[in-house]
Amino acid sequence: MIKITETARDAMQGIKKFIPTANKLAYVNALLKVGFDTLDVGSFVSPRVIPQMADTRDVIMGMELPTHPPEIMVLVVNRRGTEDALRCKRVQCLTYPYSISPTFLKRNLNADEAKALGIVKEITELAFAKKCELVIYLSMALGNPYGDDWSIQLVVDGAAKLYEMGIRRMPLSDILGEASPDTIYKVYKTLIPAFPDVDFGLHLHTKPSHSFDKLEAAWEAGVRSFETVFNGLGGCPTAADEMVGNLSTQDLLHFCDRKKIETRLDREALNKVVLMRSL
Repeated sequence: MIKITETARDAMQGIKKFIPTANKLAYVNALLKVGFDTLDVGSFVSPRVIPQMADTRDVIMGMELPTHPPEIMVLVVNRRGTEDALRCKRVQCLTYPYSISPTFLKRNLNADEAKALGIVKEITELAFAKKCELVIYLSMALGNPYGDDWSIQLVVDGAAKLYEMGIRRMPLSDILGEASPDTIYKVYKTLIPAFPDVDFGLHLHTKPSHSFDKLEAAWEAGVRSFETVFNGLGGCPTAADEMVGNLSTQDLLHFCDRKKIETRLDREALNKVVLMRSL
């Protein structure tokens, strides 16, 4: 069975004009009814860095949770944000944007590998003490657009470092949408057998015309967890001067329909989200 994480945070974080909390709540509440496995609703980071997410706590506390809600996930980047997130009882999962790219670590977190891994260790200890799930992204794991060294072995080595800390959910992230289907297949075909108890999901930024081939490569290599955003909105505001949109939820569902892959999503609730013209 496929697992789908809807990353509403990724849809919103790059929008410069502040979205009123009530609009965010209406959007998130509509997403809660669709039936996703996990819903990424915001981040506990400095408002100076991502002002759009300054009201994450208010959004979380205002959510109208259904009888069977999805796992609620937020992004954190340091100890303070982690502690704030863990005090919010509705949060069940934390995520951190680690990367095997030194350039991206510097751009996104102002950190080097040692500092970033130190933060992962700190977050892990805090989260596990509260029985909170962890998702650690392996950004730039499908290629490096900055000129840093990159190889499948470097990806394996990066995963091994996180594995030793107890991390078992590591989505690979292609922030700039440059990964080829062949690279996607080869990376996952190496990683999944090497760490059979790890959920290596896919967080894909892509042009819609490239979605199907990339999804097929990942699926054939054994990927069963995917992250999406309705209408392909968003992107990483620190990755480059121009953001590349996310894999759209609709494109993933079209892929599933064509491949006859079962999902648990409520299509009627999904259509209502699609018809929401703006946040």
